[in-house]
Amino acid sequence: MRARASVLHLDMDAFFASVEQRDKPSLATKAVIVGGTGGRGVVSTASYQARALGVHSAMSSAQARQLAPHAAFLSGRFDAYRESSRVVMAALHEISGLVEPLSLDEAFVDLECASVDVADPARLTALARDLRAEIAERTEGLSCSVGIGSSKFMAKVASEMAKPGRGHQDQVVLVAPGSEADVIGPLPVRAIPGVGPVAAARLDKLGMRRVIDIRRASRQELVRELGQAWGSSLADLSRAQDDRPVVSARQAKSISVEDTFEHDLTDRAECAEVIDRDVELVCARLRRSGHFARTVTLKAKMADFTIWSRSVTSTGATDSVERVRRMAHQLLDCLDLREGVRLLGLGLANFTTAAQEELFAVDEEGMLVTDGQGSPVVQDAGIQVLGGPAEGPFGRRSSMDDRTGERRWRPGADVEHSRWGRGWVWGSGHGVVTVRFEYRGSPIGRVRSMPTDDPALSPAEPLPLKLTQLSSKASGGGQEHTR
Repeated sequence: MRARASVLHLDMDAFFASVEQRDKPSLATKAVIVGGTGGRGVVSTASYQARALGVHSAMSSAQARQLAPHAAFLSGRFDAYRESSRVVMAALHEISGLVEPLSLDEAFVDLECASVDVADPARLTALARDLRAEIAERTEGLSCSVGIGSSKFMAKVASEMAKPGRGHQDQVVLVAPGSEADVIGPLPVRAIPGVGPVAAARLDKLGMRRVIDIRRASRQELVRELGQAWGSSLADLSRAQDDRPVVSARQAKSISVEDTFEHDLTDRAECAEVIDRDVELVCARLRRSGHFARTVTLKAKMADFTIWSRSVTSTGATDSVERVRRMAHQLLDCLDLREGVRLLGLGLANFTTAAQEELFAVDEEGMLVTDGQGSPVVQDAGIQVLGGPAEGPFGRRSSMDDRTGERRWRPGADVEHSRWGRGWVWGSGHGVVTVRFEYRGSPIGRVRSMPTDDPALSPAEPLPLKLTQLSSKASGGGQEHTR
């Protein structure tokens, strides 16, 4: 923990949903839910209007539909999110040379490397306010919350306190050095990095529901109940003792386990049992390390000694056994067992030190599936993911239904009609696609329905930000986009 509040944490507000509300004028004040739209889909991000109805990230889409039946359910547009993220991260790098991105919408900034007097709280607060205004302008309307503290932990706590609806109109909170222990004491244990639902449940059984409850326990008791590494870490963090540096790059790490069998396995259920056991092992090691993983890899050595490997990567990070298990089972579905498997290996990689919201982490329509070299796999065993420029890595903007031969359009996808112009898909089914013809900056558009195979309708790229267009023109590259 530093003597001065010199670590900044920025977190975009309901990022994916906010991008959709920005780019779709009719949804600006409506409940918007981004995530898997299929029967097994999971909510990635919900707008604040949807959160008011009880919807939250990681909730099943089916439950979200019950709570918010009139919300707009969108499948997501990674290209649009990535462009706004790049603009945000560029703004942070202009403040400091030391920026640690955690995900598309979240980052730490070391203000010791910035041209600002970190000993002056008023100047730090002014810097944060100016940063929020700059990001809103560059992203054409997106909002963020900013926290400043004496450590990464306290900066993260501060940004959570700055979130909309928490009583801070400017969405900026600075935790004064010396007040850290008092600030975090009343918070729930899940405010501590690395404490997820499973760890929180375990602490609850020990009578520890708030941070101050952990602080009241002795270090010896925590180590006895939770192990040396985890118990000691909790003891320190409950007292706001956090010396983790802001790092611009992380060393590649992974956790894996392999099983070699006495006889080649050809039964999928038997393989699934092995995977379930290995998921428990790697997730336990992951939690002990205090990390969260974005990438799950399944490796198999076949009967003829050839190596098969597939990976799945999410924009978020997790230590959830259930989520990792479902991701691993999706990969297993890609494996042809007819020749027999002599070895199975499961690995976790692409670590972060904080859990993050996931986009389609368990939705078969949105998973980024790659081979062992990181290349996208196209239509591998029913998982349909392409990596071409016209299709985001979380699924196709349109696809063919194998059962009916009907063209399906993903809800929320950008489209262009030769007569009606630019719009986005409201829904598709039974041979009809419904499109609202509007775009960022336009008036609220009209809704029109047409056959799903209408030759005048085609997928479109997300509308670029003005800042991106200006940069492209200045460098002499690209083409000017016309509306």
